Amino acid sequence: MAELKVTQTKSKIGGTKAQRDSLRSLGLHRIGESVVKADRPEIRGMIQVVRHLVAVEEVH
Repeated sequence: MAELKVTQTKSKIGGTKAQRDSLRSLGLHRIGESVVKADRPEIRGMIQVVRHLVAVEEVH
């Protein structure tokens, strides 16, 4: 199964509650922090909400 490396690139300050909650659910707390998550529809949905705050790359 493919995995996604998600890195927070911008601040959550000024974001909506849904954006802050999505970052927290992804496990991101500060700029520059990265997490590796399974490529599942739930994770893709959270990434879609905060797509302007994160960078995503596929990991094998």
